[in-house]
Amino acid sequence: MNRRWLLSTLLVLPAIGLLAFGPADTLRSIPNHSFTSGEVLQYKVHYGLINAAEATIEVDNSLHRINDRLCYKATVTGRTTGSFDFFLRIRDTWRSYIDTTSIVPQKFFRNIEENNYRKKETVDFDHARDMAEVEKRGRDKNDVKRGSYKVPDNVQDLVSGFYYLRTLNYDQRRVGEVIRVQGFFDEEVFTMEVTYRGRETVQTKAGAIRAIRLVPKMPSNKLFKGENAISVYLSDDRNKVPVLIQAEMFVGAVKVDMYKYHGLKNRLNLVAQN
Repeated sequence: MNRRWLLSTLLVLPAIGLLAFGPADTLRSIPNHSFTSGEVLQYKVHYGLINAAEATIEVDNSLHRINDRLCYKATVTGRTTGSFDFFLRIRDTWRSYIDTTSIVPQKFFRNIEENNYRKKETVDFDHARDMAEVEKRGRDKNDVKRGSYKVPDNVQDLVSGFYYLRTLNYDQRRVGEVIRVQGFFDEEVFTMEVTYRGRETVQTKAGAIRAIRLVPKMPSNKLFKGENAISVYLSDDRNKVPVLIQAEMFVGAVKVDMYKYHGLKNRLNLVAQN
């Protein structure tokens, strides 16, 4: 089986962070009524009927000072489980220090452990100069690469953009409206598009939840079936947490399902069952 399908699925959670709204002025102020320190979201990744992996998205209990700015420390971890762990061992960590006022990243970090492959990356953002300083390290201690890159105003990394996305007001959007943003990942600036598809009720392991459906446009690839292969569901409440992700891939259907949560800033919009 091609190992890339599961890696791509585990990356869906941080990748939805690139669906944030467009650029504004440096050191902007963004109202945040959706998340706070101490929030923890836990997911199971299913390939058909098989429980293939688990993922956790959490905000540290304490605030951190980076570049003389108060920041949330937000971390996404993904790991394979069960039989998948024998032939495809994944232990990935993605972390962003997110400015509490502007909801932009001050620092980004990822540690990739996939079978024998290793990579560590740190990105330091300078929003005053619109620059990103990147350092990458491989398994060999001498395998170090550094570079400086020009980035747009208020650029998002994969994790910080996910939290910024949650601050948006979807009541002001039309069904079919396309949201665009520029993000920075793997030493490149690129634009992501996502379509707002309205609201519906979805079934999750945490219960039935009223949700906002977003469909990111996927580039042509050998993993996903078409440009609308992924649907992301955010809770239709002030939290806007991702409660379910469904992906149609050439190797079959994959589902990322929230099964546990705590530390939410607001009450989750669960639907009463008869």
